[in-house]
Amino acid sequence: MKFLIAGLGNIGAEYDMTRHNIGFDVADAFVIKHDGNFSLDRHAFVATCKWKGKSFTVIKPTTYMNLSGKAVKYWMDKEKIPLENILVIVDELALPIETLRLRPAGSAAGHNGLKNIELLLQTQQYARLRFGIGNNYPKGKQADFVLSRWTPSELPIVKDKILQSVEIIESFAAVGIEKTMNIYNK
Repeated sequence: MKFLIAGLGNIGAEYDMTRHNIGFDVADAFVIKHDGNFSLDRHAFVATCKWKGKSFTVIKPTTYMNLSGKAVKYWMDKEKIPLENILVIVDELALPIETLRLRPAGSAAGHNGLKNIELLLQTQQYARLRFGIGNNYPKGKQADFVLSRWTPSELPIVKDKILQSVEIIESFAAVGIEKTMNIYNK
């Protein structure tokens, strides 16, 4: 069984450890846990990992957030990974920082990375893990907020949620999305 895990974010040191790059952080944690290494390849940093007889292609698109679909589509096609074995990890303003939400499909809900994936895959029927980043920002400052770094008080919560996200990826591959949602969507 082959899986494509796409952690969304933006390349460049100025985006490291920002709310918008949480997909990259989760991808990094998964690859480190499973003894993989990222290398630069077509449209993404790519790592391959094996776990319990399953093969994972993990990508961090180099296309920037708004063109994430280009990398997802390329690696899905190249590795011949079926749509039901794709999981995209994204930041989510509409969820509090303590919340992770796994869904088998759904709308982009204004997220430009998801919009581009939907455009290029021509469907909303792919799994996504939304990582709550909160919405504690003044009116008109949304862009500044999503590109800001975590506060010291948020970091312990974020680190715990990254570890839980790695467990969700493993569960998604091991028992499927429905059982995984029953376990983790609280």
